[in-house]
Amino acid sequence: MPEHTTFIEQVAISLDDRSYDIHIGQGLLSHPETWSGLPQAQTAMIVTNDTIAPLYEAVLRNAISPHYKQVHTVVLPDGEAHKDWQTLNLIFDALLSKGCDRKTVLFALGGGVVGDMTGFAAASYMRGVPFIQVPTTLLSQVDSSVGGKTAINHPLGKNMIGAFYQPRRVVCDLGTLKTLPRRELSAGLAEVIKYGPIADMPFMEWIEANIDALMAQDPKALAHAVKRSCEIKAWVVGQDEREAGLRAILNFGHTFGHAIEAGLGFGVWLHGEAVGCGMVMAAELSHRLGKVDAAFVARLKILLVRAGLPVRGPVIDAADNAGHYIAHMRLDKKAEAGDIKFVVIDGPGLATVCGAPDDMVRDVINACCA
Repeated sequence: MPEHTTFIEQVAISLDDRSYDIHIGQGLLSHPETWSGLPQAQTAMIVTNDTIAPLYEAVLRNAISPHYKQVHTVVLPDGEAHKDWQTLNLIFDALLSKGCDRKTVLFALGGGVVGDMTGFAAASYMRGVPFIQVPTTLLSQVDSSVGGKTAINHPLGKNMIGAFYQPRRVVCDLGTLKTLPRRELSAGLAEVIKYGPIADMPFMEWIEANIDALMAQDPKALAHAVKRSCEIKAWVVGQDEREAGLRAILNFGHTFGHAIEAGLGFGVWLHGEAVGCGMVMAAELSHRLGKVDAAFVARLKILLVRAGLPVRGPVIDAADNAGHYIAHMRLDKKAEAGDIKFVVIDGPGLATVCGAPDDMVRDVINACCA
């Protein structure tokens, strides 16, 4: 256990009997108090990947071993390209081969891909076993580990096969961000930045003032960014767990971003990179719909560039790039009867979901792509 373990904050997700806390702090992985009050079982299984396992699997194993008679580990290949049925089955293979029962507790140790797949496996195995999110990337700490959305990808669309299934706890050890590559840090900042335009402009102003500290991985800046992001997401999820309305605003930039990911092939661009670029497109669409001025679009673009993110979309199809984007967006989860729904900024700090004319969407894509 580290000499100086600093507990920073708890953020509550209020969902009646599915409520749980997000623990945010330094050195939480190895701190005994982090793991008190876990679901009781004979067996636990750590699900991680081949990048994270050498760094943190032994630490987590040692920390939770006093609570379980057996702790197994399954190591998945790293990357969005492996967020599929074949890799998901590796988790089921391990659970079945070890004789794991319906009380077995799964621990998702890794980034968003590991968290999404572990959650989906937990929702499905024996019709539901408990799981704990232990996110090790900025993106997963501020977004994907919170709120119970679990899924795998299909070649035609991202996160199209999954379930809403809440974890029992989320443990955000900020110390794990020290090993995060620069590109992954920037990808995570995209999900931090999105919270400002959709819900909290003072937070966006804080990010603008502290983006250099965040890029330098200043511990205090990262702690505030993770905490505030989780607070906003907790507020939204608490009102709309299953994305019947308000929760859709959390997908700001994602409709365009998912089209980039699917169009290029999953894993070519990181999720946060695609979302960052998608936010520029969504802001430009908001401007063309008369909801924000051009200065707001430029302001958002400057912040994304400072965060090391791309702001020009890739050309997926030279013959009809906009058509290629639109075809993928018609498969978006928010689409209704093939009509694409976009999260747009309805004024700084406010977001809404609406449709837009195809000609306008085409113009936005053409204007925002390289």
